[in-house]
Amino acid sequence: MNWTAVGAILMALAVALGAFGTHGLRDKLDAYSMSVYEKAVFYHFIHALGILLAVLLARTAAITPAGQARVAWLLFLGILLFSGSLYALAVSGVRILGAITPIGGLAFIAAWVVLAYEALRAPRP
Repeated sequence: MNWTAVGAILMALAVALGAFGTHGLRDKLDAYSMSVYEKAVFYHFIHALGILLAVLLARTAAITPAGQARVAWLLFLGILLFSGSLYALAVSGVRILGAITPIGGLAFIAAWVVLAYEALRAPRP
């Protein structure tokens, strides 16, 4: 998987979804739904940057390529489940979608823990 491309696409998507929320949804969503949407965009941005960070760390040998893949997959899954469920919740108002959000949050936490583990076990020059 080309995680640089995936991270870049996810960043572009975060910008587009953020702009859509600001300009297209501002008058259609109540304050609660808008705050949920904004939280989705924020976490989307942070964790897409995390994917790009994992790529850089692998290229500098701070983590292994296999470690990079594990971290990137977890961050990608987290974006899909956490931010995706919040986007859907904000737009649809279907509250049961919020039950998916913590699974995405766990994927984010796991990604950062795996990154720490990978950084600690990477060989040092």
